[in-house]
Amino acid sequence: QVQLVESGGGLVQAGGSLRLSCAASGRTFSSYSLGWFRQTPGKEREFVAAISWSLGSLYYTESVKGRFTISRDGAKNTVFLQMNSLKPEDTAVYLCAASTRRYELLSESSYNYWGQGTQVTVSS
Repeated sequence: QVQLVESGGGLVQAGGSLRLSCAASGRTFSSYSLGWFRQTPGKEREFVAAISWSLGSLYYTESVKGRFTISRDGAKNTVFLQMNSLKPEDTAVYLCAASTRRYELLSESSYNYWGQGTQVTVSS
């Protein structure tokens, strides 16, 4: 019932910024917790950031704290990931996901819907 489409990825130099967007088709998008994960070849999906519905709690993986910011615009069914001070280690396919839960948001198993991903490449 919910479809997610990411956009905003691209090629950027180290130290630069990108803003990822994830648009959802569902009218009840504001009732979902939302998360961002990233994946590189040979690695499992890594949690990046999440925002819970209703409570509005924010979660970040340690490596992006102070550099990335997750936010949402419920009226437009969109979640954003502002990425600043990008590093080559941030290079990955970034995926957004939606969950009906408020908790356990650092685990990919908590998410019900996934987007196809958008490529982020950071050059040194």
